[in-house]
Amino acid sequence: MARTIAKDHDAKRAHILKTAARVFAEEGFARASMNQLARACGISKANIYHYYDSKDALLFDILDSYLSELRDRICELPAAGIAAEARLRAIVLETLLAYEGMDHEHKIQTEGIPLLPEDRQRILRGYQRQMVAALGAALSGVAPQVFAGDPRKLRAATMSVFGMLNWFYMWNRSADRAAREEYADLVTALTLNGVRGL
Repeated sequence: MARTIAKDHDAKRAHILKTAARVFAEEGFARASMNQLARACGISKANIYHYYDSKDALLFDILDSYLSELRDRICELPAAGIAAEARLRAIVLETLLAYEGMDHEHKIQTEGIPLLPEDRQRILRGYQRQMVAALGAALSGVAPQVFAGDPRKLRAATMSVFGMLNWFYMWNRSADRAAREEYADLVTALTLNGVRGL
């Protein structure tokens, strides 16, 4: 007879993911042990292994959950019938809102992705590429004459906008929605005025 799934299975899994993200971010993935994770989660190591058979599997699930949700929030924003400027601002704001409360997940991307098997890296980098493409399309929409036939310039501009958003994440983690909206307006204005002057 197949083992039934406990009613609190999803809640326990979410707790393990959030706690492990914090431990990996604070200690470093290589230094963090499953014993340490179990203590931080307040459960047994055997209980963690019930959900994840390895530290790599746990790391992948943290990043897969984080990046796929971030990708969905950005890439599923309405596009039809929306002015290019409004779409750019919507992507900028949604990114800033999605970063809230995700400090640890965001931090472990850089260290974590290269440590995973190649097939899993491809999945995670695929999410990142989709987000870059969505923002790049928005930028191209506001200044098509600037970026036509020049994908390198478009990529540089796109990554520069992400750089501004990541700066905000690094230095304003406790910002509320109003502050994030205000910064979204600033980034959008800087970007619109900047790319049109290229």
